[in-house]
Amino acid sequence: MERVLISGAAGFLGSNLCNKFLKEGFEVIGMDNFITGSPKNLSSFIAHPNFSFINQDVSEYISIKGSLDYILHFASPASPIDYLRIPIQTLKVGSLGTHNILGLAKAKQARVLIASTSEVYGDPLVHPQTEEYYGNVNPIGPRGVYDEAKRFQEALTMAYHNFHGLETRIVRIFNTYGPRMRLNDGRVIPAFMGQILRGEDLTVFGDGSQTRSFCYVDDQVEGIFKLLFSDYHLPVNIGNPVEISILDFAHEIIKLTQGQSKIVFKDLPVNDPLQRCPDITKAQKILNWNPKTDRKTGMKKTFEYFKSLSRDELYETTYKNFDKYIKK
Repeated sequence: MERVLISGAAGFLGSNLCNKFLKEGFEVIGMDNFITGSPKNLSSFIAHPNFSFINQDVSEYISIKGSLDYILHFASPASPIDYLRIPIQTLKVGSLGTHNILGLAKAKQARVLIASTSEVYGDPLVHPQTEEYYGNVNPIGPRGVYDEAKRFQEALTMAYHNFHGLETRIVRIFNTYGPRMRLNDGRVIPAFMGQILRGEDLTVFGDGSQTRSFCYVDDQVEGIFKLLFSDYHLPVNIGNPVEISILDFAHEIIKLTQGQSKIVFKDLPVNDPLQRCPDITKAQKILNWNPKTDRKTGMKKTFEYFKSLSRDELYETTYKNFDKYIKK
């Protein structure tokens, strides 16, 4: 049985990846320190005989007994509310954490897949974004700690590939949604759905003309899985290229959920990307991958998940595990 280590296992994508690899017959070792992840995300497979868990920050030295065949590095804050409040930890997990993961992969002779992001493109001047685009990033802006952590992560990964001959894969993840998202993470889908469930107005920043494209989590996980087992070591975009403006999306969510919310407008945050849409030509050609879940179907499943949350989860506005990390 092949063994895989997944960092960030208690997070949204990490926990869904644990499910995928367990179903595919792997022995899975999950690692997380719960700074943004939740033990609840592990509940469906924590007792699985092929799953084990290590409570650890990947920015600290990592030691794993036995062999490893694959490592997936998904530990990182991933939304503005996270990395604006814990900027140092965001930079550390992208630098020190990635260095530790790559060093472990080298020692174990394991193939490693690094989770990068569409944020490496910043506020793009090229549309849609191809993997060859270098991006338009403000390194000292409010989003810089996340953007630059991920850009450094990619550079370090390629250095290990080129200098040490390490088998590496890099996925650039575009907006992904689905069950196990944190309702209070500040991203547009949980923000809108949380506001509707609480009977609040929907907040649209700017005039709502900025665009996003949304990929359902099952499609994202399948793309990541295929990339890991491909022979391609350069970055690959995984996302859904169907684009929609935030204002149109707000109306769509109200209609889909049969909500009574109104739409209110607030100032656009600094460096908020005005366009975000992947060119997935590489994923289509190299991985034979395309997203299969249409937005209406995916949003219905996601809304049902959010409806199942407790009242405390619905009204929680800050993440309780942040506080013990703030002063570090």
